[in-house]
Amino acid sequence: MWASLPRVFLGLAAAAAVVGCALFRSAVNDSPALRWWLFSHYGADRMCPEMQKRTAPLRLTAGGSVIGRLFPSSCQSQVDDGRRTVSLEFTGNGYAWTPIAGRVGFSMHAGVEYRADFSLQSDAIYVWARSERMLFPAQFHVDSIQNRLVDWATQQSVGAYLASVFGAQLTTSQLASGFTVVRTDQGDSFSLGILQPPARPPEPFRAGAEDRQLVASETVEIRVEQVDFLGPIWVGGEGQGLFFRYQLSGPAAEALLYARADADAWRERLQQGAAFGPPPMPALLGFALAPGAGGEQSFRLPPGQYVLVIDHTSLLGAVNPPYNPLNAMGANPLVLSYRLELGTAP
Repeated sequence: MWASLPRVFLGLAAAAAVVGCALFRSAVNDSPALRWWLFSHYGADRMCPEMQKRTAPLRLTAGGSVIGRLFPSSCQSQVDDGRRTVSLEFTGNGYAWTPIAGRVGFSMHAGVEYRADFSLQSDAIYVWARSERMLFPAQFHVDSIQNRLVDWATQQSVGAYLASVFGAQLTTSQLASGFTVVRTDQGDSFSLGILQPPARPPEPFRAGAEDRQLVASETVEIRVEQVDFLGPIWVGGEGQGLFFRYQLSGPAAEALLYARADADAWRERLQQGAAFGPPPMPALLGFALAPGAGGEQSFRLPPGQYVLVIDHTSLLGAVNPPYNPLNAMGANPLVLSYRLELGTAP
């Protein structure tokens, strides 16, 4: 969610210049007061805008595949110079998949206080956000449940309790564990928890060419008649290309590219309980994802914001999942490991 923090509060100098100067690195790394001064003056007011450009992947277990996403929609920050902390209060919405409920749409409101710090290494910048405390219990609301029987159950006290506990597990586990961002010449990589140099966040694939910048790299699990929204992808100038490297286990699937505004409106309708169906606007492009050894797709994009939708349904595109009477219970899942990068257009 906060995978661009290094560019936020190290804006006082180009990353290459900062990392390349051993004397400057030593002076900064040896001075907690200087590091806090740099953060509070150059980064605190950028945390919320950067946070709202990202999504937070949701996992049922640490290190497991992504089964849903949280999309921040509003945010306020407050700096406490005495405690050397920054507090974030934000709202968001998203979706997750569970074996019994199917697709669950939710909204939430949370607040957390972080103690931010960083270290300049010769080949990377490590940024840490250590959780100090939750400002208040996360407020979680179930907006829709795909399985209508479970939807009825949540009207009852036990069902509502389980839904709240499940929501709290998804949200507070992401907030309370803290996180690490590692910035290199190839972009920023993100990991829950605190990593110490030279450890790096796990990624399914190595970086591509030197001019490419990382957008996202993770492993997702998608059930039949479900979709996942990758991005958003920000293309800031002419001549940029999107590079998508992947390896797929399970049935064949499809990737569909949409303008972000169209994808967001469609996703939010689904999260509110609308019947699943294609969005009103056609995809800008699409390509099949074949299981096996993996592959790579690349294409030029004009400036704008985009979302890449991974389709494992029979209602979109040209690739349909195989029929199985147990599909509704989670049969025929696909597991997709991918790396999404921006670079010079092919």
